[in-house]
Amino acid sequence: MHPVEQLFPMYSPESLAVIAEAYDIAAEALKDDVRGNGHPFLEHPVAVAQIVSGEVGLAPECVAAVFLHEALRLHPETDIHRPVFDESIYTMVDGLGKIATISPRDTRLEAENYKKLIIQYSRDPRVTVLKLADRLEVMRSLSVLPRTSREKKVLETLLLYIPIAHQLGLYNMKREMEDIYLSYAEPEQYRLITNKLRATQRDREKLMTEFIHPLERKLSDAGIHYKLKIRTKAAYSIWAKMQKQKVPFEGIYDVFAIRFIIDCEEDPKVEKDLCWQVYSFVTEEYEPDTSRLRDWISNPKPNGYESLHITVKNRDGASLEVQIRTHRMDEIAENGFASHWSYKGIRREESMDNWLGAVRYALEHPDTDSPEDMPQPPGGEIFVFTPTGELRRLPEGASVLDFAFLIHTGIGLRCSGARVNGKSVPIKEKLSTGDSIEIQTTKNQRPSPDWLNWVVTSKARTKIRQALGEGEQKRAAAGKELLSRRLKNWKLAFPDEMLAELMKKRHYPTVNSFYAAVGEGEIDLADIKEYILTEDARKAEAIEAAQAAESAKVRHTVSGPHEDDILVLSARGVKGLDYKMAHCCNPVYGDDVFGFVSRTDGIKIHRMTCPNAARLMEMYPYRIQKVRWSDAPSGGAFQVALKVTAAAENTVVSGIMNTVGMFRASVRSLSVTENPRQGTFEISLKISVSSNLELDKVLSQLRALKDVLKVVRQ
Repeated sequence: MHPVEQLFPMYSPESLAVIAEAYDIAAEALKDDVRGNGHPFLEHPVAVAQIVSGEVGLAPECVAAVFLHEALRLHPETDIHRPVFDESIYTMVDGLGKIATISPRDTRLEAENYKKLIIQYSRDPRVTVLKLADRLEVMRSLSVLPRTSREKKVLETLLLYIPIAHQLGLYNMKREMEDIYLSYAEPEQYRLITNKLRATQRDREKLMTEFIHPLERKLSDAGIHYKLKIRTKAAYSIWAKMQKQKVPFEGIYDVFAIRFIIDCEEDPKVEKDLCWQVYSFVTEEYEPDTSRLRDWISNPKPNGYESLHITVKNRDGASLEVQIRTHRMDEIAENGFASHWSYKGIRREESMDNWLGAVRYALEHPDTDSPEDMPQPPGGEIFVFTPTGELRRLPEGASVLDFAFLIHTGIGLRCSGARVNGKSVPIKEKLSTGDSIEIQTTKNQRPSPDWLNWVVTSKARTKIRQALGEGEQKRAAAGKELLSRRLKNWKLAFPDEMLAELMKKRHYPTVNSFYAAVGEGEIDLADIKEYILTEDARKAEAIEAAQAAESAKVRHTVSGPHEDDILVLSARGVKGLDYKMAHCCNPVYGDDVFGFVSRTDGIKIHRMTCPNAARLMEMYPYRIQKVRWSDAPSGGAFQVALKVTAAAENTVVSGIMNTVGMFRASVRSLSVTENPRQGTFEISLKISVSSNLELDKVLSQLRALKDVLKVVRQ
């Protein structure tokens, strides 16, 4: 008789033939391997296979996959291909093999990533369950492992495998692994709790009998059909509550719980009424602790969980938790979308929830369609390794460059390529889950604009843009210095307005980009010289005409206000004795203005939109002086105060400076105040402009800047 016939009597002869073939391959491959206790290593896959078949109830193909996986894991040269094995077996073996390569360096920090990686490697949903069965057997056999390996396995189990078992609803497996963990991690606490459970077992049995008897009579008399589930909390769960609530063993109320499951038609009103009727029977008989009432029937949890929970005291003062629900509610809570793991607060994501739901479906429906018809593992992410085995998570489509910047900005900026799984690849190579990447750097490597097309992570994009900006800044400084020397030799001026016009013609968005092009030779210096000479010649006539108009202009001097007198303002004479510009509104040539005769400072010129205008005109109408600007500006400069609200980005200030510099304007002062709560900068800005037309241009361009939210003239 073949050993598998005794080990797995639940399967058909045809299935046993498949398992026997896999068993024989493993037995031959592992014949010289032993465990830490000196026993044949074959004991491990046999024990795992028995968990898979007897405790979980998976198909015979899963049992065969366990044996083949262990043979390949220790002896990769083993030939496992046989005609009796179908493709699903090889898929499971491949997934188990990939999971076996995971070796977390710091499980506590990377637990969520490793859990996702395990799921991603499980193309067949049953692979995850097989891995859990394997880990359960390892936990049962911890005594055969060396101490260092034992501690690593215990921590991995707590942070990786117990949560996955919880998510799958494999509660027996979960509870056993938790209790084994506690027995190794906190042996004294484990002994304390298990001994107290043993010592109070008879008391609980007596309490149960006394508690149920009067309730059975009332329920029977009311014609309510039900069944009872009686549960004693696991040692680990008791310990966890003791730690969380900071109470002794005796302070845990739900060590012992009774669950009433009512058989009735699936009508919401009928179900609700019956649950509350049972509740009334319980609370009539026993004193309820209303502060611990949990009504998830009137208001079900978002995940769909429905039940009534109440803690009551019997006549001796002992506390007991009672749960009341219908058969439908119990089915949903145990097996449906509101499974126990969901409402215990374990973090989840919807995509993974759907994927793990497929695993549960595979367990409950062994005759389901092929794994290809099931939901696939969560997409949108890949998991890769550093050369030292550290796990890193990246978005799907990430490249070698993304990985390099994830490791360190300096490495990203100098990245020239990589070795992926031992093969040399370029920096734009896309990565896949499971890849091992060794970044290669070059001292003279510099980012180029093309890099932005090869990355998908925001960190990489930001750092590349910053590096490109810094490089442009250096090139701009060199170009500006070069042009300044040439202008000095030519004895030519290159004013800001002429620079702005040339930038517009050549399609350079910023001053830095223009000067960088000069420094790199993209703009010929001879072309700039020709442009300056042409513009000077073209504007010569206009300048002469403006000077003639200035000399012919008659300015009126007034000693007091008169109804028909109009003061003519010259842009050149803003510092004259006749009048001064009011600091409260800072008028600019071209603004609609009026004059106000002050007692000590002569005539103050205010904008019509000045905040003080209405008050001055109402209280001192006899001091108001009509004024107008001269017909043509004469090269004067006016200071304007602006308030800019912008997103708190490092580049916003330089963007504002560059924009102002594009026009006949210059920055006189600038201060920045950060508002962390709003994530904005409040920028107070004083600029010098020649007219309100030029100011309008500046305001228009400032408001068009990407990160600028609001611009107000003060």
